Amino acid sequence: MSFMSLADSPFLLIESREHPMHVGSVMILRKPEDAGPGYLGDLHRHLLTFDKLRPMFRKHPKSPVNSAGLLMWTEEREVDMEYHVRMSALPYPGNEGQLLDLIGRMHSTLLDRHRPLWEFHLIDGLMGDRFAIYIKLHHALVDGVGGVSIVKRGLSETPDIKSTLPFWAQDGSAPPKTRRAPIRSPWDTAKMVANGVAGTVKTFAKSGTQMLRDDALVTPYAAPRTMFNVPITGARRVAYRGFPLQRLKDVAVAHGATVNDIVLAMSSGGLRRYLEDKDGLPEQSLTAAVPVSLKDKNDAGEGNLISLILCELGTNIEEPKERLDAIKMSIGAAKQTLKGADAVQAMAFSGVVVGGPAVLNLVPGMTKARPPYNLIISNVPGPKNAAYWNGCLVERVYPMSLALEGQALNITVVSYNGMIGFGLVGCRSGVPHMGRILAYMEESLEELERASGLSTAWLTYAE
Repeated sequence: MSFMSLADSPFLLIESREHPMHVGSVMILRKPEDAGPGYLGDLHRHLLTFDKLRPMFRKHPKSPVNSAGLLMWTEEREVDMEYHVRMSALPYPGNEGQLLDLIGRMHSTLLDRHRPLWEFHLIDGLMGDRFAIYIKLHHALVDGVGGVSIVKRGLSETPDIKSTLPFWAQDGSAPPKTRRAPIRSPWDTAKMVANGVAGTVKTFAKSGTQMLRDDALVTPYAAPRTMFNVPITGARRVAYRGFPLQRLKDVAVAHGATVNDIVLAMSSGGLRRYLEDKDGLPEQSLTAAVPVSLKDKNDAGEGNLISLILCELGTNIEEPKERLDAIKMSIGAAKQTLKGADAVQAMAFSGVVVGGPAVLNLVPGMTKARPPYNLIISNVPGPKNAAYWNGCLVERVYPMSLALEGQALNITVVSYNGMIGFGLVGCRSGVPHMGRILAYMEESLEELERASGLSTAWLTYAE
């Protein structure tokens, strides 16, 4: 039994049927050439034998889960592997649309707080001798960067290794070195709260001073209302698409920008066109909250260690290059806000900017107030080279994040093997025809290519 981190427990506190607080990923894999018709069923049964779990995958909120379970973890002695490691199938030959529908339903359901907070799904039936893996982890266990790190544990660099331990399994050796949770007792909690409050006040004071002299710095709680900033239901819609990473790098170099700037510009252009189609584009620019990882390179992944900065997306600007310039200026000013703040102060600042509204939006009528931001756009680095899982080539990787009350859409991207995968998660009733946003992102990227004289002959694949 142990106390939760202040960075982890809020994800349990604000969770409800309408607001699942888990993150996930989708991997598309190709079966080996010698795979028979029962290949995936045999693999599923084999995975069930890995029942010696790492501590992270045995813990769940202490009972009663809605009181003590908001503050403390406990560990399950006997984990029901058939519950956590599941197999499904599409009607063969399954297509990407059917896969998206299935994952949308899976991503809509809450994780059981009386069990360890994770699920692993094998999905058979994809056309072309392929299958999918959908992984689901509660955000109280891990953030986006940590989630990618955990998934990478089960991958190998060559197809010859066909006995890789799944990410949840303990290998019998000493547990990997992980970041120890900063909360170990109520006294430690009190000290951390005090330090966080002091740091937040200091950071807000610094931000206020910067706002007076820097027009590019976005003011919290000043974003325009859009169709995304409404109460949401529990049903989710998901969509994904991949782009060659080199294509984004070429555009970034041509415009003196970073790849993350281009991701934001593509998102901005896609959102602008989508909202125009819905007659819902506000005159004021949309604001995005952009997560910033505070973990070091050696962190094994468990727990949350992130902050957020606010970026003006320039959706009120028609010309693509001018829109990108506005994004570059805004994100540059935002990064200065947390400069000099330690991890606790940075997370406390984000708690006020993000956690505060997430809780307040649960109060009836509060979603009518101006939102602190319009949506979250996150960029997570993934494996640079091709990876294999039990001899199967991982063709593509897409992230699946969460939607918040008053934040009906989330955009997350992850890089993998020369591609960058956009994963969109939205309220099913609040963001209709969500896949169109991805098509409009493609058009936005083409506009930036034309503006810099680059070729637009890249081949992309759209799912």
